[in-house]
Amino acid sequence: MSAQNSTPEIGEMIEATSTGRVAAKDLEMLGQIEKKVRWLSSWTIHNANHIRPKRDGIKVGGHQASCASMTTLMTALYFNVLRPQDRVAVKPHASPVFHAINYLFGRQSKEKLENFRAFGGAQSYPSRTKDGDVVDFSTGSVGLGAAVTNFAALTQDYLRYKDMLPRGEQPGRMVALVGDAELDEGNIYEALLDTWKHDIRNVWWVIDYNRQSLDGMIDAHLFRVIGRFFRAVGWNVITIKYGRKLHDAFAKPGGRSLKKWLNEAPNDVYSALTFQGGAAWRKQILGDMPGDNALASLLGDYDDDALHDLMTNLGGHCMEAVLNAFDSVPNDKPTIFIAYTVKGYATPLQGHKDNHAGLMNVPQMDAFKKQNNVQDGQEWDYAAGLDVAEDKVRAYIDAAPFNDGKSRKKLATVIDIPEMPYARVDTSSTQEVFGKILNELAKMKDSDLADRIVTTSPDVTVSTNLGGFVNQRGLFARENLADEFRERKVPSAQKWIRSPEGQHVELGIAENNLFLNLAALGLSHSLFGQRLFPIGTLYDPFIARGLDALNYACYQDARFMVVATPSGITLAPEGGAHQSISTPMIGMGQPGLTSFEPSFGDELATIMGWSFDHLQNPDGGSVYLRLSTKPLAQPERDLSDATKSEIVSGGYWLREPGENCKMAIAYCGAMAPEAIAAWEKLEADHPGIGLLAVTSTDRLYNEWQDLERARLEGKSDGRMAHIENLLKPLASDARLVTVIDGHPAALAWLGSVRGHAVAPLGVNAFGQCGDSIDLYKYYQIDTDAIIRATKRWD
Repeated sequence: MSAQNSTPEIGEMIEATSTGRVAAKDLEMLGQIEKKVRWLSSWTIHNANHIRPKRDGIKVGGHQASCASMTTLMTALYFNVLRPQDRVAVKPHASPVFHAINYLFGRQSKEKLENFRAFGGAQSYPSRTKDGDVVDFSTGSVGLGAAVTNFAALTQDYLRYKDMLPRGEQPGRMVALVGDAELDEGNIYEALLDTWKHDIRNVWWVIDYNRQSLDGMIDAHLFRVIGRFFRAVGWNVITIKYGRKLHDAFAKPGGRSLKKWLNEAPNDVYSALTFQGGAAWRKQILGDMPGDNALASLLGDYDDDALHDLMTNLGGHCMEAVLNAFDSVPNDKPTIFIAYTVKGYATPLQGHKDNHAGLMNVPQMDAFKKQNNVQDGQEWDYAAGLDVAEDKVRAYIDAAPFNDGKSRKKLATVIDIPEMPYARVDTSSTQEVFGKILNELAKMKDSDLADRIVTTSPDVTVSTNLGGFVNQRGLFARENLADEFRERKVPSAQKWIRSPEGQHVELGIAENNLFLNLAALGLSHSLFGQRLFPIGTLYDPFIARGLDALNYACYQDARFMVVATPSGITLAPEGGAHQSISTPMIGMGQPGLTSFEPSFGDELATIMGWSFDHLQNPDGGSVYLRLSTKPLAQPERDLSDATKSEIVSGGYWLREPGENCKMAIAYCGAMAPEAIAAWEKLEADHPGIGLLAVTSTDRLYNEWQDLERARLEGKSDGRMAHIENLLKPLASDARLVTVIDGHPAALAWLGSVRGHAVAPLGVNAFGQCGDSIDLYKYYQIDTDAIIRATKRWD
């Protein structure tokens, strides 16, 4: 036997004894509800896999064992501990438990449960956009649901310190229900470090420490590392290890030996015995501790069923221990509860190493149904199998503090968006224009938009041109902290002043944290009823480093603007690792995110004004701006309303095509000068050649595809997509040359719209160091390459 547990290492032990907090009535009622929740979650999965017809023969799945290990914890929280202002990220695999709880609350229908994991039914993992207004945070990609609660707490603090939340209202707790295997995810530790810097409060993480994962057992010493790490970043660490029955047994003769055996039992041995049952427990313990008469006598007081019940009475399955633990939190500092549980608790799957994706078969479910006193035909009944009258259970559930009957999603006032303060200069880059627009907005007094912008960046604030905004509006912090360089009169362009009034949240170099922070800030209107306009900046190639968190943020319909700059091989001297290639296609392919790549400052100003409205539109979403540090000569023009509309729709003709046009060049972003130069050299030999400025490959492509699908269904009503109208003047045999500082596929699809031949230019290999002139030539996106491409068909 190898020692696995050393209680003093992990922090405070919560004894499963009454503290006056837990009333006998609560224990009785919560015990009944817990039994019902376990049954409903198990049956929901069974129904989906064994009762509902499988039309395609594919396993539906579900996680009965992972649900069973969470039922006590979630029952205690939802029916006793949580308040309406608390927000919860549910462990993905406990989704059926969550749905069962909402079914008992009256917030989930029987039909949705019957269609669990089916089209239109309750979702496999809790989803804000597909499960209605009961879900606070979508979960699914493990680890992200836990980490986002930290940034939601930071968002709540941000709003509180600015008096944007009702005074006198107690802050909500941001609660994460976390599987122990999720602690393998590196993004969790990035989030802990970054939010520790901001001294977040009112966060609870409840760890379902069942010590089993998909492929095997959790490392026996993980609990020590968990406790040490969380204490290192200032968290309260509370362990819920043993239940009341075990504590009572420990107090009897032989109890100290029993506790010693439990503390030293390896995880795989404990789990195997949990599956095998009482006789196996007795044989193993007596074999490991021969000659201990007091222990043998203690075990002799229990028959096999009772001994099995005793040995699986871990703290995470003892309602009294759980409630006492939740009541013992000493302050508003972040708190982690390490709740020892049994995977598959109280089901035929408990403890088996293959139970993660395992499902009870029909005979096992029949036995489980009998165990729960549920009769055939009563599987979905509210009170079937309960030992307490239905009206009493309903009354208790109705009185739960969390169950206030109100929508979990709040509404925020729509903010009027002024015209963007753009002042043309002869030469500028889109990154510079972005910084100047924000700087001018920051100077506006009594501006709802300016006051509600909150910027954030992973340690690239200055290099992405956020410095002007931060100088005007300051960095957010819980306490005032002066800029020591300014205090000492050391010259610096940056005013790094921290205060509760600040509007910039500085992060470390972790793109996952950037997108998790944007997700939380971008849900402020729904979580807290206050509109914010989050703007996050990062280097364009490093979007890929935070792509999981970006997808997660968009999946739950968070609203933010991400500004990725500089981009492409135009960032020439930096070399390949800093030169983005595939990001235009990320922007096109990411649902919930509209991407733009403007060339000129007036285009960017128009797009930003539209974007702030788009962030508030119920049918809107988030926005991605792919910008460049390349200085371009800015056109002298006043954009008409029609041109502005075309810019935000995705493109416009910078040079209109002539009648029966046989050739056109389409460009994007930083490639404008090369495309214009090529057009000027070709115009004499090809009168009427068109020059198409593509400001959003995303808007053009997705509108066209949406309309194509509508046509397949006979619902297009004769409408034309914007790109179809743009290309309409071209002759049927016209040739297109497309050029982008990114993957050529981002524009190559243009030929499919009306059947034109296309020569797509772009970058499809890792970049290298050099100046832009050399690199453009090498990768064949310079002016000469564009001209050569027009002659491909000659």
